[in-house]
Amino acid sequence: MREIVLDTETTGLDPAFGHRIVEIGCVELYNHVPTQRTFHCYVNPERDMPEEAFRVHGLSADFLADKPRFADICDDFLEFIGDAPLVIHNGAFDMKFLNAEFGLLKRPPLPMERLICTLELSRKRFAGASNSLDALCRRFDIDLSGRDKHGALIDCFLLADVYLELVGGRQPGLALAAELESSASVISLNAARRKVRPPRPHAATEEELAAHAAFLKQLDNPLWLSRMD
Repeated sequence: MREIVLDTETTGLDPAFGHRIVEIGCVELYNHVPTQRTFHCYVNPERDMPEEAFRVHGLSADFLADKPRFADICDDFLEFIGDAPLVIHNGAFDMKFLNAEFGLLKRPPLPMERLICTLELSRKRFAGASNSLDALCRRFDIDLSGRDKHGALIDCFLLADVYLELVGGRQPGLALAAELESSASVISLNAARRKVRPPRPHAATEEELAAHAAFLKQLDNPLWLSRMD
């Protein structure tokens, strides 16, 4: 089962007011295990950077000026995500921005059915608690020391760990392998402890054969006697 953990950074809160994507990050999961395959790019939004957004992610208009436009990276992005489900925190926000970019290019939108929203998952599990990405990382004891500002790729790695905790624990494939290895070790140890005994004879003695024949004569047409004949 292939899934893509995805995050974006933007110039603001709503593409309806002209805001654009400035960074995309993706991390591939296979059977809930990170594969180390990633997709990451900065995007020239072809507009200014509001101060409020700059304080969140630290990406200036000058820094983004020589970066590719969304139109330039669109095909590579779509090729990477393929048809996999998209794991996104507050996914409606990112999907709204992605589909606005596709709309500007006259491309079909990503269907919302592909979305796995970790914010919704966490709200169901921790109703009434703070369910921001930072709060969930602290709840699951996930290291936040490398995160100074919001960044699409680093947030994807953090979200991958959060998602795996939300669905039942990190890297179940590796846990299963460890469990099987442990079981094999126990079997091997038990086999090593087993004492090797010489084969024991099981042939009947002459007295036992004579006693068996006498017993059969007492039976009316015994099946064993007909088989012996």
